[in-house]
Amino acid sequence: VQLQASGGGLQQAGGSLRLSCAASGSIFWFNMGWYRQAPGNQRELVARITTGGSTNYADSVKGRFTISRENAKNTVYLQMNSLKPEDTAVYYCNANGRGLDWWGQGTQVTVSS
Repeated sequence: VQLQASGGGLQQAGGSLRLSCAASGSIFWFNMGWYRQAPGNQRELVARITTGGSTNYADSVKGRFTISRENAKNTVYLQMNSLKPEDTAVYYCNANGRGLDWWGQGTQVTVSS
């Protein structure tokens, strides 16, 4: 499975962005996640959605970000609202399951104050 992330860009604080991750194959069997990595920091989990639709979020994004999946389109989304400068990072899509772990190429999100 190849993952193609899109939707990043430059946004002002308080604004919104919607990231998409399109997979080349079915994501039905995969737990899907969004991670981010800021310069000098380790990659961290932002949000995750299981095959059954259960979600979990990093404390720093709870109430602001929403992860969702559309299996019919092999796509997972990350709706990001009330953006903060500290959300600035490269965001990566991940598919995990059946002993496999796939990563997308990342999309840059920059939030200006």
